[in-house]
Amino acid sequence: MSGPAAGTASAATTTDVVCLGESMVAFLPSQPGRLADVPSFGRGVGGAESNVACALAAAGHRAAWVGRVGTDGFGDHLVETITGYGVDTSAVRRDPARPTGVYFRTAADRGTGAHEVAYYRAGSAASAMSPDTVPYDALFAGRVLHLSGITAALSAGCLELLRELTAPRPGRPLVSFDVNHRPRLWRGADASVLLDLARRCDLVFVGEDEAKEAWGIGGAAAIRAALPEPSVLVVKRGSAGVTVFARPAEGPAPAAAAAAHTPADGPGATAAPDVVTAVPALRVDVVAAVGAGDAFAAGFLSATLRGLPVRDRARHGHLMAAAALTVPGDLTVPPARGHADRLAALDDEAWERLRLGPGWTAADRAPEEVRTP
Repeated sequence: MSGPAAGTASAATTTDVVCLGESMVAFLPSQPGRLADVPSFGRGVGGAESNVACALAAAGHRAAWVGRVGTDGFGDHLVETITGYGVDTSAVRRDPARPTGVYFRTAADRGTGAHEVAYYRAGSAASAMSPDTVPYDALFAGRVLHLSGITAALSAGCLELLRELTAPRPGRPLVSFDVNHRPRLWRGADASVLLDLARRCDLVFVGEDEAKEAWGIGGAAAIRAALPEPSVLVVKRGSAGVTVFARPAEGPAPAAAAAAHTPADGPGATAAPDVVTAVPALRVDVVAAVGAGDAFAAGFLSATLRGLPVRDRARHGHLMAAAALTVPGDLTVPPARGHADRLAALDDEAWERLRLGPGWTAADRAPEEVRTP
């Protein structure tokens, strides 16, 4: 069996973040309504991990996406589109025996009962990912390796792969994990495995709603009690914002040390006391409630790589999420770094007054032009 060798990440790495996961061709409706009634669809790309890679690349970071697609036209479209965002796709593998996954969705908000998604991903090329079918040298070539719980649900081989990648070992990159619990993928399966995987990671993103549904755990403090090992835990609380639990030893960020990161903790380890930081969400005029979670992770990772303090990491996450929420699709051009830095540096009162709408990311928009209530 192939697998990661200790010490494969080094200070000489040239990639900031490597993202592993399935990307699919997304068919987006031409008008609102039931899937049965929508007459035509536009084509895009969808995938939590590739979304993060694209957002990071658009924000000026060196990002790579690793996955598997078929040797079909849909696979060509995915690789070409993601590459077009500036993402390194050189480690993507093509599977001649399995197709690229696709899905269709309605225009309704994901949080409403009217929202429909039809996935055609069973037996996809990505579901064949395993420790034997992915290039470990590419996965461990960055300062950060970003994973998602979606991958764990695709197949036994994918779950085995995530267990390998999250196993503590000297020299591994900082491992970022977005729980991304998808109930449909876990029907008849035990989603507690996501808790076990998260406990082996360094930076974890999880929503309060996800933790309640997947593990029966409610409230940010209880989630931290169940996940004491990660150095940084980001609990997403919807419109209330996020609560970040961070070890004091983390300091501003593990930016310089990420390439040579060695996890000091494993399940059962004693954790140092946390610094707890609550950061309110922004007021946003939502165009489409898709892609916000992936965008938040990208913004938080971007600020982490830059060595920003915890509050600003969370604020950059909120700003990147606002960029995604104010456009129709999953992906968007993020605000210019200087623009985002100015907004992230606002005092608490000014931050809570912000209201962002479509077009707010334009480079020529000054902070004072952003609409406030």
